[in-house]
Amino acid sequence: DLSEFRDRSKSGSTGQHMTIYEVIDRLRATFRSGVTFPEQFRMTQLQNLLSLVEENEQLIQDALHKDLHKPKFESVLSEIQITLNDLYFAMENLRTWMQPEYNIGKNLATRMDDCFIRREPLGVVLIIGAWNYPLHLILLPLVAAIAAGNCAILKPSEICQATEQLLAELIPKYLSQDCYAVLCGGAEDTKSLLKNKFDHIFYTGSQVVARSILLAAAPHLTPVTLELGGKSPCFIYGHIDIHKAAKRLCWSKFFNTGQSCVAPDYVLCTAQTRDALLPALRETLRTFYGPDPGASLDMGRIVTPRHWRRLMDMLEKSKGKVVIGGESREEDRYIAPTVLVDVQESDALMQEEIFGPILPILTIESLEEGIDYINRQEKPLALYVFSDETSVVTTVLNNTSSGGFCGNDGIVHMALPGLPFGGVGASGMGSYHGRWGFETFSHRRGCMNRSWLLERVNVLRYPPYSDYNLGWLRWATTFKKNSWGGCSVM
Repeated sequence: DLSEFRDRSKSGSTGQHMTIYEVIDRLRATFRSGVTFPEQFRMTQLQNLLSLVEENEQLIQDALHKDLHKPKFESVLSEIQITLNDLYFAMENLRTWMQPEYNIGKNLATRMDDCFIRREPLGVVLIIGAWNYPLHLILLPLVAAIAAGNCAILKPSEICQATEQLLAELIPKYLSQDCYAVLCGGAEDTKSLLKNKFDHIFYTGSQVVARSILLAAAPHLTPVTLELGGKSPCFIYGHIDIHKAAKRLCWSKFFNTGQSCVAPDYVLCTAQTRDALLPALRETLRTFYGPDPGASLDMGRIVTPRHWRRLMDMLEKSKGKVVIGGESREEDRYIAPTVLVDVQESDALMQEEIFGPILPILTIESLEEGIDYINRQEKPLALYVFSDETSVVTTVLNNTSSGGFCGNDGIVHMALPGLPFGGVGASGMGSYHGRWGFETFSHRRGCMNRSWLLERVNVLRYPPYSDYNLGWLRWATTFKKNSWGGCSVM
């Protein structure tokens, strides 16, 4: 019984409590009424969500700073602007996305029929956000769910309480209270929430929790999108401008204090490249954060004491040699940007995603050895290759698998709405951003309206059956090019 969940979409600041069953029933009744289906309703809600972000930018920044000590620059770039861009993209393309798709391959038997694909909303969906980007990881899936015509229940991360409470207060003020609800609660509340039937579950977080999500979805046969993570490698090989590489590597690794699912988790390079990279990394970190990164306004903090202790435990167990950083303060959850060398595949830092400002460097001797190392691991959410040699980048791309890929930079690929964002294998299933999110929250319904013409072809399928009719029917239904003077797509 989730009677202690607070549904802020109805109560606002009044503190009125509703059970989760009442919330889901209310949203399901709204969905069945068809209110969310028209383009104008979807566009209005997207516009209202846009207003929510634009009109409360300072409140959002304050909440993110309280939760994660995020500097304004990072909050705007990775939480606010990425959400606005996805909204702009969805609003610009919504009408096109909603149109039936008629570019369907047909054969002679269906030549006169009306064949098309409709994108239809799924129903009431559940979106479970993550703490490392507590705004955009809940609002970007919501943009997609709204654009596709669904009702949605949002479950923000309880770890970032300031952002969680802000979302709970703002969502009901800007969006339809009968279509969208924010539910606040802890891990046990989420487990109880998952006992209910939803039409889709969208989860961002860890692989451990993802397994629980799948188990909870199985009894209801609920489709699930899992945006997870993993150990995303940065492979530096061949001729390279080492100073440019160091800047892009440091920015993408230590952005958000390394608490990004797509952050470079470790570096693969030759010993020669490592020796050239280390002084460039030292110089870059000093330029970025000054002689004491802990005093820099541009360096965030680890989200909770528990997460800080986890990272320090990994660092203490590592057999690698700390060559940059290593300083820490438990009282304000600070860990300096840290680089280690002489790290082996069996090292404590290489057994799970680091998710913090700690960067191990592993050495390899050849391009083939680096590719083999990557392929021995679970498929990562992202893979980065730094090289001035196009052949190196192409070779790694063609011989590996990952959720996303970026050559000569890190994490920026996820900011482009036109690219799908999602994992593969252990790093997740399904994708979103832009059109891809719209597709995730839509059912592609194959439709055929048959003509009464060409009945001479149709009678071939009626009993009594004969080999003669079967031969003609096979010819009429084939897609082999030029078999009947046409083509497969009409």
